Amino acid sequence: MSDCEGLALDDSASAAGSMEVTDRIASLEQRVQMQEDEIQLLKSALADVVRRLNVSEEQHAMLNRKGPTKARPLVPALPLRPTVNNGTVLPKKPSGSLPSPSGTRKDISTATKSSVKRSNSSERMCSAARRESFGESKSNRTRTGSTSSGSSGKKTSEGKSKDPLYNAEEGYVKMFLRGRPVTMYMPQELRDTYSLEDKAELPTKKLKLDWVYGYRGRDCRCNLYLLPTGEIVYFIASVVVLYNVEEQLQRHYTGHNDDVKCLAVHPDRITIATGQVTGITKDGNQAAPHVRIWDSVSLNTLHTIGTGFFDRSVSCIAFSKSNGGSTLCAVDDSNDHVLSVWDWQKVERLGDIKCSNEPIFAADFHPTETNIIVTCGKSHIYFWTLEGGSFTKKQGLFEKHEKPKFVLCSTFAENGDSITGDSSGNILIWGKGTSRISYAIAGAHEGGIFAVCMLRNGTLVTGGGKDRKLISWDRNYHKMQETEVPEQFGPVRTVAEGRGDVLLVGTTRNFILQCTLSGDFHPITQGHTDELWGLSAHPTEEQFLTCGHDKHVTLWDAVGHQPIWSKIIEDPAQSAGFHPSGCVVAIGTQTGRWLVLDTETKDLVTVHTDGNEQLSVMRYSPEGNYLAIGSHDNYIYIYTVSENSRKYSRVGKCSGHSSFITHLDWSLDSQYLISNSGDYEILYWTPSACKQVVSVENVRDVQWASYTCTLGFHVFGVWPEGSDGTDINAVCRSNDKKLLSTGDDFGKVHLFASPCSQARAPGCMYVGHSSHVTSVSFLHNDSQLVSTGGKDMSIMQWKVI
Repeated sequence: MSDCEGLALDDSASAAGSMEVTDRIASLEQRVQMQEDEIQLLKSALADVVRRLNVSEEQHAMLNRKGPTKARPLVPALPLRPTVNNGTVLPKKPSGSLPSPSGTRKDISTATKSSVKRSNSSERMCSAARRESFGESKSNRTRTGSTSSGSSGKKTSEGKSKDPLYNAEEGYVKMFLRGRPVTMYMPQELRDTYSLEDKAELPTKKLKLDWVYGYRGRDCRCNLYLLPTGEIVYFIASVVVLYNVEEQLQRHYTGHNDDVKCLAVHPDRITIATGQVTGITKDGNQAAPHVRIWDSVSLNTLHTIGTGFFDRSVSCIAFSKSNGGSTLCAVDDSNDHVLSVWDWQKVERLGDIKCSNEPIFAADFHPTETNIIVTCGKSHIYFWTLEGGSFTKKQGLFEKHEKPKFVLCSTFAENGDSITGDSSGNILIWGKGTSRISYAIAGAHEGGIFAVCMLRNGTLVTGGGKDRKLISWDRNYHKMQETEVPEQFGPVRTVAEGRGDVLLVGTTRNFILQCTLSGDFHPITQGHTDELWGLSAHPTEEQFLTCGHDKHVTLWDAVGHQPIWSKIIEDPAQSAGFHPSGCVVAIGTQTGRWLVLDTETKDLVTVHTDGNEQLSVMRYSPEGNYLAIGSHDNYIYIYTVSENSRKYSRVGKCSGHSSFITHLDWSLDSQYLISNSGDYEILYWTPSACKQVVSVENVRDVQWASYTCTLGFHVFGVWPEGSDGTDINAVCRSNDKKLLSTGDDFGKVHLFASPCSQARAPGCMYVGHSSHVTSVSFLHNDSQLVSTGGKDMSIMQWKVI
């Protein structure tokens, strides 16, 4: 069923025209992206030529010092024998026309014809690169990760990729990324037996999602509820978490394929509805936003509605209350923010209408009137009545009251009055059946009111943003109690009723708190608040450390699933690495500054600066006597480590890469380094002298203490067909060397058998993240794998079974 089906006939032409414009825009975007890629490759090629010229000049100068020699051409002055750096070639321009984008959506629901004519604008969501997640513009790529803020930010390459080549005489395999050759030398013992035709085996283990750290409170509302089972339900990334705090158990609903944006609980307190943004399917195609209705006991999906109807994302949903919850209302994030009502059990749309050109913050059914819906947003509150598939609207009249810039939240009193909180800090009560204000509490909060919650006993609780206050009001709207959320937890985002006198509070700094109005606050969930990249597993304990662009460094207990400590540093953090003793951890930042923290006390041990660009890798040698730092300025900085990991002395820097450093690993004896760069180079080094190893025979049989490099003979099988060289952001080999995990640009975690030296090796894929997976790491005993999401800011812990 096409995207236009279900619209009236007079809408067909305009809808078709919109799709044509959309397809042309998507094609132009794709062409621009390909041109940008070619420019980047040209820059890399030029840098590589300059480097080779420098090598040639040095060799020529050495020959001149030895005495006059016969003039020889420039090219033979370059290395003739096999070397361990990759040549740079320009990609061939793709022939033929650009593939048409997979922007056409399929509608799996049978609905009545829509009464809405959606705006024909170039902003229609058909190219995932146009999406903004978490309310922010996309940032520049920081390693080889996606510029996207969600897993749908990239499309898999559609062109035919070049198959790997095997050179038995020289003992190497050459794979191709975006047409560029990447040469990988194999161990000597495999040269006589290796074949590209051999089939790789599946991994002997599997992963099971065990724990999800974090909460999406920064930009989502009304997404925290207590279920009769004692579980708290909320979401982060594409996972809906059901968390039993008393038993310290989590269950997870993983039916979504991208960011979950809204959540509603049915009056039966068992059925749950969740809405998501435009996503991406397992085969890399675009998936339309939709609402999934599922059972919170069995975690089975009951219905999927709105596929092909909603645009960009679903921002608000609510079940009806007076008719047993048989209908569901939803507002999408299209230009017109369309309000629609559904019979969700029949998967049938009962009606829809353009709601507003501005964002809608809340939508809910009246508790006693089945056909009345209240929506609020920028400078408005609307009362909608649905009759016979058509909507009528009454706009709320502020009259003598100052019109607020935003009406941020709403709920209902026991008598059916509507209650709203706005950006001016006012609580307004709207009389049942009218569109007029019957009572107002001006200046109830200093700054905006982000949450209003009506408790079962008739008490109203409001939560402030700027003032971070929780205030309770009696039935006559007289203030009863007041308390302030501590500053480190941030402003209130949502409030829900817990057990007894306990309240559940979600904050904009991604905390979930259990609290009382007497001022007792206990965090039960917390997470990062900006893009997350740094991850390192403790070498001897079941602990791991994360750090991100929010300047927070946190050490986590992987067994108790709680933070051991957290520290705020001066600069956005990018990378982390534990010393083999576990007594200290090194943190790399985006500014070139790096610091060492004591693992027990979180005290600062030392701080240094190398360059002024981000430090992508911090890696101690296996013996702990060296620290290697990979920077975006194309250098690897080497330090000696002494005095019980307290003293750091710079040895020098390894120069030779023509692009930024992405990954590096130490040899088992600490004598060699292997590194990858942004232009797909694999280089080897003698770190004690900061010299590049130019003879492949010296490193062919080296045993590596870890394997986090995404390029190399032992891991090249993890790359899927059609990869563009940036699809895989992270690799980690298990400590027993039997498993290999990867994190990709599409929000997927993969598991392979190690070594993975056959092209396109089979593996297992796991979903949960909604953004590019930036890091993966096995715990020291290989019992768990930890993964981090970039823009989704989530940490996921997977049990190895």
